[in-house]
Amino acid sequence: MSQRIVVTATDTDVGKTIFSAALAGALNGTYWKPVQAGLADGTDSETVLALSGLPRDRVLPEAYRLNTPASPHLAAAIDNVVIDTAQLAPPKSDRRMIIEGAGGALVPLGGGLLFADMFARWGLDTVIVARTTLGTINHSLMTIEALRARKVPLLGIAFVGDANEDSEQTIAAIGHVKRLGRLPHLVPLNGDSLAAAFRENFNLADFG
Repeated sequence: MSQRIVVTATDTDVGKTIFSAALAGALNGTYWKPVQAGLADGTDSETVLALSGLPRDRVLPEAYRLNTPASPHLAAAIDNVVIDTAQLAPPKSDRRMIIEGAGGALVPLGGGLLFADMFARWGLDTVIVARTTLGTINHSLMTIEALRARKVPLLGIAFVGDANEDSEQTIAAIGHVKRLGRLPHLVPLNGDSLAAAFRENFNLADFG
């Protein structure tokens, strides 16, 4: 069983946080986002708390909360903060934990370190979240290659958006990665609709 699962993405605003909320809720686990960049419009942890059905004490506090909605290395510099990677060690939990990165896998943390490098240090099973729209094949395959080059263990790829059978199948086949399922865009988006969509489109056994 994968006690801790990392969720990363091919880009920013792909739907990684929505997927993380769905997975954390389905596992009745815990959620942790190590670095939050941007506070004014609400945080990813707040989104997960609203959508996952988890109690507040299982949405763990971030190691770093940075004011500017930017890459963490820049947001930290603006806030005059140095990100100490020792503070990014995953916390202990007696439940399964979803750990959400920031933006895409190659987003810099500072000091030349990328999120993908941190994922490699952790050595945890990782899910890539990708769009289904134009450009997703290129972005997804590059993300897969970048993580594999660092020997990050991949559980598979999860899609968010309208069905695109050719793109989804092509990415899975060329990338030699498991196609986990696809979350459609949900209107309305709430805890009930998200939980139902996850149950309908994913097999929880695929997550260990």
